[in-house]
Amino acid sequence: MMSHAIIGFGKIGQALAHAFARRTIEVTVASRRPPEALAPLARAIGPTVIARSLQDALRADTIILAIPFGEHTGIAAALPDWNGKTVIDAMNALVPLEELDGLLSSAFVAKAFAGARLVKGFNHLGAATLATDPVVEGGHRVVFLASDDEDAIPPVAALARQLGFAPVKLGKLGEGGALVHARGRVWGPLIFQDLFRKEQ
Repeated sequence: MMSHAIIGFGKIGQALAHAFARRTIEVTVASRRPPEALAPLARAIGPTVIARSLQDALRADTIILAIPFGEHTGIAAALPDWNGKTVIDAMNALVPLEELDGLLSSAFVAKAFAGARLVKGFNHLGAATLATDPVVEGGHRVVFLASDDEDAIPPVAALARQLGFAPVKLGKLGEGGALVHARGRVWGPLIFQDLFRKEQ
């Protein structure tokens, strides 16, 4: 069984925790705050949402980054080796492009997580939308996925389907993935698009 963790327990982290709880899939949640501070809210979301320390959370196979952009470097430094791990970047970077070495934000983030399989995903929906049931009459709410590692997308797509979403692969970060990136102070055209895919 693949293990999952959400790093960051603000609005997006909580919204993602609701998605896991809805399908009774176990997920670890962690932040800079001690687990005791997160535990009451985690329990309120559902019994499969477990507050743990950051170090414990980083043992998961798949780690979702739901922290303010820029804090990822501290998370990356917390593990000596990211090989074998999948990192889902659910952050949006509203910072000047020059702060990103001219890269898209996820490509910039990927540099910090050397060895990990990085997938951009779950970032284009607002927290309130992300927290609601993605299965709506006749269809599933879409999540866009992009990665420079083609092998990284299928397991994240499978997780998205488990959570009730319809994954849409956009290809590489700098190709289709550019549509879901905030660049400088500009939102990508697919950000905040609440789209549904009909049942096949």
